[in-house]
Parts: sequence; structure tokens; C-alpha cells
Amino acid sequence: MKILALCTGNPERLPGKSYKTGIFKHAVNGAVIVDAEGLVGDAICNRKHHGGVDQAVYVEGSLTLDWWAKELGRPYEPGTFGENMVISDLDNRDVAVGDRFATGDLVLEVTSCRIPCATFAARMADPKFVKRYTVAARPGIYCRVIRGGVVEAGMPVNHQAFAGAKVRMPELMETFGRRLSEVDRARYLAAPIHYKLRAMLEAH
Repeated sequence: MKILALCTGNPERLPGKSYKTGIFKHAVNGAVIVDAEGLVGDAICNRKHHGGVDQAVYVEGSLTLDWWAKELGRPYEPGTFGENMVISDLDNRDVAVGDRFATGDLVLEVTSCRIPCATFAARMADPKFVKRYTVAARPGIYCRVIRGGVVEAGMPVNHQAFAGAKVRMPELMETFGRRLSEVDRARYLAAPIHYKLRAMLEAH
């Protein structure tokens, strides 16, 4: 595996919307610094729902994006889904909470999956895209930064699987907002899950 693209964005206004968003990402040339808050220079406009230490870097796997290119009927340009990093030979469905991606000095730890929203649908110019993305069951991957570093496209990536019981991305999206069985709840809480999800699970 290797980094195929690193993407950042500037605040831009969506057509027909009053607010600005950082969802419009574009591949950058050269090295990028990644700290606890994510890629330095990347715009995050709505900090209530985006960014933060447990959602610092948004990853997409190239195998998943290849699938989307066929599904959408057009070539996929890095950054289209608002991702920060594209990793080669990776299928999002195989990734679980607690998995780690190491490249150079940088170490990322998976915390949660992407839950599609209205901004994403507007970005894709498809009002039905939230449902389409949900049905596809190939959600993107949010990570916290365990150790920061300087990275660039082409660097090799080591995917380290979480040693505990698996909570994979499709399951996480399917169960989002639903009440879990006690067995599943314990399994979720045993993984290094996003702090907001942990708080929700602990409240039930």
C-alpha cells in the first residue's frame, strides 16, 4: 500500500447554500504536515460535525474509489468525497475501528466511519446521494493522529489490524443511531472508538 493522493480544501460556497464548506478538496503536490488536528492548511468550516482530534484525517481506499468510479460512470478525481488521503489497494469495507495506518513518522488510528450528510449530497449534485452512499455500504474512514509527521504521495503505508474484536466500517454505518445489544455495545466500547460515539454508547 502507498499514499496515492493527499488532499486539502479552502472554504467554498455550495450552489444554492448560504454557508461555506471545506468539502471541496484537491490533490496537493509536495509534502504536507499532519498534526493532531489533521492536514495543516486544510479548511474545516463546520467544527460541530467535522474535524476534531478523533476526526482529524479522512481516508478513502483506492479499491472503494474504483468501485465508485464505475458506479458514477466517470473517472474519480482525488478529493471528490472530501477525503484527505487516498491509500492504494485498500477496500474501506475491510477496515475496523482501531486499525492503524503508518507511513513515515505518521501514525493514524481509525475511530469511526463517514455518515453522509446534506452537504455531501449537495457536493455531489445529487439529492438522493445520502441514500445511495448508505446503500453502497462502503463508508469512508475517520482517523485520529497517534503521531504526527510529514507525508507526501508515493510514501508506503503499513496497515496494522486492530487486535481486538472487529467493528468494521459498514457495520458502524448500519448501526449508527440505533440501540445495540449488550454484546455489541461491549464490543464497540472495547475498541478505540470516536469519543462522541463512545459518549452515546455509554449513555445507553
